[in-house]
Parts: sequence; C-alpha cells; structure tokens
Amino acid sequence: MPLRDRVPWLRRVDSRILLVFLVLVPSLLLFGKIASEMIEGDTLAFDRWLLVQLRTAADPGLPVGPRWLHRAMVDITALGGGAVLTLITLLAAGYLLVRRKTALAVYLGLAIGAGGLLNSLLKYGFVRDRPDIVPHLVEVSSASFPSGHAMNSATVYLTLAALLAGAERNWRVRIFLLSAAVLVTILVGFSRAYLGVHWPTDVMAGWSVGAAWAALCSLVALRLQRTRVVEGSETTEEPADEAA
Repeated sequence: MPLRDRVPWLRRVDSRILLVFLVLVPSLLLFGKIASEMIEGDTLAFDRWLLVQLRTAADPGLPVGPRWLHRAMVDITALGGGAVLTLITLLAAGYLLVRRKTALAVYLGLAIGAGGLLNSLLKYGFVRDRPDIVPHLVEVSSASFPSGHAMNSATVYLTLAALLAGAERNWRVRIFLLSAAVLVTILVGFSRAYLGVHWPTDVMAGWSVGAAWAALCSLVALRLQRTRVVEGSETTEEPADEAA
C-alpha cells in the first residue's frame, strides 16, 4: 500500500507545503548562525582544527587516507562544478521539454540559474579568504563563503530530486531519489574541505542555504502544479455546465 494511503495527511498539498517549511526555516536559521559566527571569528578554531585533521601530520600537503581516496575526492568534487551542474540542468530541462512540460522546464532553468546568482552575491557580500593553513589540492579563484560547490550541488540535486519525487507514486522511489541527492550533495561538500579549498563552515553554510533554496523552489513548483490542476479541473467542468 502506498505511503500516502497509509498516512492520509500526506495526500493534502497543504501538509506537503508544511514539510517544505520544516526544511526551509531551519536551514535559513542555520545559515544565519554560521554567517554571524564566521564574521565574528568564532568559527576559525574549529575550521583550522578540522582542516588539519584531514592532512597527515608529517606533510600538510598530503591528505589522510589512501591515494585512491584523494583521486576519488577530485572526481567527486567535479560533480559540484559549474560545467557538470549546467549539463545536468540542461539535460533535465530537455527531458521536461520532450515530455511537453515546457513551463516546468523553464522554471527549472530559472530556479537553478537564480540559485547560482545568489551564491555569487553571497560570496561578493562576505568576501572570505580561502584557507591558507594547508595547500590547495585543486585550483580555485573565487571567494570562500559560502562554498559554491556545496550550495550549487544542494540547489541542483535536491531541486531535481524533489521535482522527480513529486511525480512518483511509489514512496520507496521517492525516498531513494531524495536520499541519492542528499548523498551526492554531502560528498561534494566534504570533498571541498578534504581538498583544502574551503573552510568546513563554508561547506556547512553552502549546504544550509542550498537546501533552503531547493526547498523554496520545490514549494513554488508545488504551488504552480496545484494551480494548473485546479485550472485543468475547471476547464473540464465547463462543457458539462453548458450541456446542463
């Protein structure tokens, strides 16, 4: 039996909107807390400690773990890069266009594009320097806070997972989609700290604001879909009224 049949309140759109707010509000509060303490310098001790723990004591230029882990982190961090995320977004939008869901395809592109712009504005506003206590294992150029890879990964993967899950009736598939998106987002964010190019609080802030943005995007998408369903039902009822 589907989960929504066993838990009737999940069938209500208002209840699903409430679930989105349970992600949106705490994520924004967490971002505000991290940003405030980062500005005051209260996070520096934690950031330094964790970055050092991810490097060997004898040589800070060597990350902990076997060599294959280092190579894996370099590959994983690319999943949060602009080229990969843009390609994924274009493919997802193309899929929606083929399915004749033009409005949703346009909305997806705008939502993810706006998320990327928001990250750039936040970086410009905080202007935090990159870590300098360990060598960077990949090339970077922009400001550090919040992590663009962490935030943009959360924005893209969580938004896509939410949209796909919303079209699924099987609750197991929904859980898998959302879990996979969360896993990829966590791995990408961890890779940034592991490679020494972000302070850990940069990553945490990126996760929180990215999750909040994805929740907001899914909320708007849910409202748009609800409006289209209502308009569609009204359209189908009109011929019956004329016949009467």
